[in-house]
Amino acid sequence: MKPLVVSLIAFAVVLIAAFVVVAWRDRKRLSSPEDSASARDARSTQERYAAERHAVQGEVWRRGQNPPST
Repeated sequence: MKPLVVSLIAFAVVLIAAFVVVAWRDRKRLSSPEDSASARDARSTQERYAAERHAVQGEVWRRGQNPPST
């Protein structure tokens, strides 16, 4: 019984180590300076569009208000 438990634990350790090595290798291979630059560009474009939408919504709200009477 003891050799079976030891072999199962060894198999689990080897399996986890293989998973970690493959994940680390893939992460290192997929990340590049171009990826981070394009991610920054996409984020800035998204923020600009959000700011434009916010400004347009504010304009629509202001146009819908009654002017103050004097």
